Amino acid sequence: MNKQPAFDEILELVKECELSGRELREFAMAQLDTLPTYDWSGVYVLDGEMLHLDAYVGAATDHTEIPVGRGVCGTAVAENKNQLIEDVRELSNYLSCSAFTRSELVVLIRNGETILGQIDIDGHEVGAFDEQDERFLNELAALLAYRWE
Repeated sequence: MNKQPAFDEILELVKECELSGRELREFAMAQLDTLPTYDWSGVYVLDGEMLHLDAYVGAATDHTEIPVGRGVCGTAVAENKNQLIEDVRELSNYLSCSAFTRSELVVLIRNGETILGQIDIDGHEVGAFDEQDERFLNELAALLAYRWE
């Protein structure tokens, strides 16, 4: 399935919108919510050794703060590397936000080498995300970083 047209449309909407900071992140997460396998979309902001939930679309989560190194989100920061998880049930350090989540993709948001935060996407299907999703979210992350505030 070619997801690129939908990805390109979202990137264009985010580029054209005049928002910045949290308002831009909220707008971007609302756009991600239109994608079929993006069942929960959120941004966590990094502050020291803690990730704080910022803008999100989807069910409420108890994980509003995640220490660096814990779960998929914390591992992404600790390893300084995006995380593409096909089946979260295979992870020993997974923090369950929803009983329905089966796959997760975490993409770091950076200003140069500095990690500002991350985009966290959950899917209800095993293997919901692939390298095409990661490339798209890297582009979105760059747009969010540029107007971070």
